Amino acid sequence: MKRITTLSVGIAFLAGVSLQTALAQPVLINGAGASFPYPVYTKWCDLFHKKVSNIQVNYASQGSGAGVSRVTDGTVDFGASDPPMSDAEIKAFRDKNGYGIINFPTVLGANVPIYKLAGENVPLNFTGEALAGIFLGKITKWNDSAITGPNPGVKLPDHNIVVVHRSDASGTSYVWADFLSRVSPEWKPLVNKSPNWPVGLGGKGSEGVAGTVQNTQFSIGYVELTYAIQNKMQFGKVKNAAGQFVTADLAGVTAAAAAAKDVPDDFRASIVYEPGANSYPVSTFTYLLIPEKIKDPAKKQAIVDFLKWMLTDGQSTDILSPLSYAPLPKGLVAREMKAIAKIQ
Repeated sequence: MKRITTLSVGIAFLAGVSLQTALAQPVLINGAGASFPYPVYTKWCDLFHKKVSNIQVNYASQGSGAGVSRVTDGTVDFGASDPPMSDAEIKAFRDKNGYGIINFPTVLGANVPIYKLAGENVPLNFTGEALAGIFLGKITKWNDSAITGPNPGVKLPDHNIVVVHRSDASGTSYVWADFLSRVSPEWKPLVNKSPNWPVGLGGKGSEGVAGTVQNTQFSIGYVELTYAIQNKMQFGKVKNAAGQFVTADLAGVTAAAAAAKDVPDDFRASIVYEPGANSYPVSTFTYLLIPEKIKDPAKKQAIVDFLKWMLTDGQSTDILSPLSYAPLPKGLVAREMKAIAKIQ
């Protein structure tokens, strides 16, 4: 389901917002893409609305695939995607537009396995191998030993597992498949925003997957942590690279980001299955896709100032923690602030 949030920003001068923007005429900015960060982008828009009022920003939650395609086609001013753009996608953007695009990490989050089992109130433990087998259609029963083994004392039903996945091009699917590929060679060729799913029911957007699982007994799917919490859904612990079953939380996501030592200058990096006893293994950045050249000077200044605000005031734990996101590492933010100068 397409969702749009509108931000109207008023005349004010604040940290991260230029006087030029604060005194400018009204500016309309349109963005679209990943559903993963939609809750925090909504919050950021609301807070920025209280600071400045001459800028209107529309963000449509349409999936990471749409975020890449729409910013490449020029039908939005910025895109959003959970995985960074691939080499091929960046080349396609440059070939079409004549200039590059920057992938800016904006926040940290986690994907979790959600499930619907009546009467089961304790979080289940899932190994990556079990999840890979379930989503390949090779593990078909809830009482398979791959599931019961890590859950001693839990009586699981002799019932078929109903697999639920995204039906649209999704960064959440990419991150989920990326994790599964780290423990299952069979998943390596399936890592994609639109995997060729061997089994399962498709749901549109994170809300579609969450809704299908919520309404389907014996089902399992995957969504962002914030969607699972907001919908009060059961979600399991996942075994990390250190062999620990870890609950998705802000500490685990932060630990995964801290363990990522080689984030390159273009910021495109995966932080799934990072080492460390506390690292949650299905952690991820999410990205804003900002063209290096913005022809309208007013739009360029507005986007730059909004981006600076997100990377500074917007990283407050008072904003992010209630929504189950973690702030970016400070060293990464400092590098991103310098990269903003590339936007012309």
